[in-house]
Amino acid sequence: MGRIRLVQTSMSYMGDVDKIQGFDFASWLKRTVSEKDFVVMKMDVEGTEFHLISKLIETEAICLIDEMFIKCHYNEWQRCCLGVRSAKYQKAYAQCLDLFTQLSGVLAGVILGPSVLGRSAAFAVKVFPPKGKILVDTLAVFGLMLFVFLLGVKTDPTIFFKSGKRPLAIGILGFFVPYVLAGLVALVLNHFLSLDHDISNVLHLVAVLQSLTSFPVIVCFLAELKLLNSELGRLASCSSIVSDMCHWFIVAVRIATRLTIARSLRTSIGSSLSTILLVIFFVVGIRPAALWAIRHTPEGKPVKEIYISVVLIALLFCGFMGEVIGINAYISSFILGLFIPDGPPLGAALVERFDCFVSVLLMPIFFTSCGLKVDIFAIKNFKNVGMIELVVVAALFGKMIGTMLPPILCRMRLRDALCLSIIMNSKGITELAILIRWKEHNVINEECFTILIISLLIVTGAITPLTNALYDPSKRFLAYKRRTILHHRNDEELRILACIHSTDNVRAVLNLLSASNPSKESPINLAVLHLIKLVGRASPLLIACVSRENKSQYSTQSEQIFNAFRKFEQHYSGHVIVHCYKGISPYATMHNDVCSLALEKRTTFIVIPFHKQWVIGGRVESSNTLRHLNNNVLDKAPCSVGVLIDRGNQRKPWSILGQPSMYRVAVLFFGGADDREVLAYAGRMYDDHNVLITLLRFYSSTEIVGGTARSKILDTEILSQFRLNAFRNQRVSYQEEMVMDGNGVLAVLRSIENAYDLVMVGRRHQDSQLMSDLGKWSEHGELGAIGDILAAKDFRGAASVLVVQQQTKLWGLNDPEDSTRLRRANM
Repeated sequence: MGRIRLVQTSMSYMGDVDKIQGFDFASWLKRTVSEKDFVVMKMDVEGTEFHLISKLIETEAICLIDEMFIKCHYNEWQRCCLGVRSAKYQKAYAQCLDLFTQLSGVLAGVILGPSVLGRSAAFAVKVFPPKGKILVDTLAVFGLMLFVFLLGVKTDPTIFFKSGKRPLAIGILGFFVPYVLAGLVALVLNHFLSLDHDISNVLHLVAVLQSLTSFPVIVCFLAELKLLNSELGRLASCSSIVSDMCHWFIVAVRIATRLTIARSLRTSIGSSLSTILLVIFFVVGIRPAALWAIRHTPEGKPVKEIYISVVLIALLFCGFMGEVIGINAYISSFILGLFIPDGPPLGAALVERFDCFVSVLLMPIFFTSCGLKVDIFAIKNFKNVGMIELVVVAALFGKMIGTMLPPILCRMRLRDALCLSIIMNSKGITELAILIRWKEHNVINEECFTILIISLLIVTGAITPLTNALYDPSKRFLAYKRRTILHHRNDEELRILACIHSTDNVRAVLNLLSASNPSKESPINLAVLHLIKLVGRASPLLIACVSRENKSQYSTQSEQIFNAFRKFEQHYSGHVIVHCYKGISPYATMHNDVCSLALEKRTTFIVIPFHKQWVIGGRVESSNTLRHLNNNVLDKAPCSVGVLIDRGNQRKPWSILGQPSMYRVAVLFFGGADDREVLAYAGRMYDDHNVLITLLRFYSSTEIVGGTARSKILDTEILSQFRLNAFRNQRVSYQEEMVMDGNGVLAVLRSIENAYDLVMVGRRHQDSQLMSDLGKWSEHGELGAIGDILAAKDFRGAASVLVVQQQTKLWGLNDPEDSTRLRRANM
């Protein structure tokens, strides 16, 4: 095992790599200590704790440790090699919390429960007296109520009606095929084998439970695997809602039938009417009140505390009424959440206020309470294990068949259909809550409860690695043709995707588009994507937005952004076509929305804002989440990408002023595919009479950048064409800058700090001594050596900077220089 050790922190000195011999710590611990020893462990293993803790749990070596002190490492940055910075730790801060939650919840429940320490009656009475158990169970119930309520708040119930035919077919077949198949297996076992009475009664319940695909479980699972807004993730979440509806329909019919047989038809009708009255209360009372609170909360302002308090009181009341009328508190809490609008302001405020409290404090108590109820020694007859597992396996295969059939008929790849069927077999907190309720009401005995809990854990544990192995959402972003400005014909439409986070990004993008010379011969087809963080919602959203006929007094931020681009479209009537989209998703997977929209719209160029923003007073605001988003887009985009750095000096778009001023553009050329892409983009600006273009070509007595012989030839050709055009066009100039080292390049860059409105440069340059020297001043590395210098805080230029990366994802192409189908733009 090796690691990277920083010897010095100076930017001019790199770290050495030391090889350190590794060993199996879990095995060593089991050989070295015994249960009688008091073991204290201090762990600081530079991010390896995520793997080490799992290994300790898997081998049960963790039971030998009495006290544990862990330093959890999450995403920081280090300089790993000359001129490059990389993520030192890949885990997020939330995953550190998950690590400790996993330890406190699972281990505490199993160790303290009757499976281990709880087998001692004296220990059980001392640590968990009856009054203490009541308190733990009460907190667990309240925690689960809040959890399912928040899931209801995040859920958009209208998605059921918008799901389409494919999710509808998957949801229906994905429930009824395993339900019928597992039910038949249970019927055959009951008919031909002499089973215990308890096992005989529980088999049909197992068939119903295993046929369920719970929407809350699927959403949590997809969010954990960062697949929530992938194509497969959207399909799975929509299908799970349909499956949930089928399950609760079957449950409602069974409950009504049981009440009719056990008691009377009058009791059954009374229970149904009580449920209907509760739903009517939600419709005429809760929903209008929530909408009233939203209307009286201005955009961007916090929700009043009184609204939060009223919602919490309503939750407790609805939970109580759910128990009174015969549906449990969890179902009534979830239904209450469905009637509160998801997203900002109210839904987002509730999630923000309670989510951390529930997930970090209350849910671990719930899982601990579940662990206390599990007793592996309750399994007496392994024949019963076989019977139950046979029904479970039948349901698993039935769900795979029912889920795979519609996608395959719709010509989905077999691998993706198989992965979807595995995801739809996920089990989680919904099934766990159902099992606990069955045990509390003596529907199943302790042996069946333990068998089903173990089965649930095994299935859930196997699904995650299988999904990771089968499905990679970024593979579908692989383009089958060149989508670059260099290969774009001058007489065809240029498709651009502009990503916007806030109104602060609008002016810089508009200025860039104005300089891009939209014309009748080569119009710009612009897709504007407003990226919004997923807050207070369970399902991501990517929708097309049209202007409202009835204008509201208070326009949302999205409307302000789209209105600015529609005015731009009107100014360039016939030369610019604007399509507006809104993408709501987690930052971790937001790049899926960008790349999928770029692929769908056959985009040639994506513009994304830099993660740093210059505000009034020269202060710089930075966002690590936006940095990771940009890195993911650069890595997975199906076309060329430009990172736009706005230093806060943007004026009103110069193209729509009364008297247009000259827009000065500098192009820095060192060599390579990205610099050629920049030069092709500059070539598009030639014909705009308000744009002045200056090409600064850097050369040296030694090799300024590395690269193949073919790359050098292409550099020479495109430079020759540019120089020819420079002689013909007075607005185009060509300069050569002789540099000997990195200091020479820095001197040239400082000389142009305030001379231009826009500076354009390629992102990647092949290795050379000069680029290695420049890498020493690189702060992050994601913009390349030159781009990082231009984006640094101490670079005092007022110009915007566009750092361009040529398309990297192309079917059958490993290196952009190897393409036999290169088509250069006429410049």
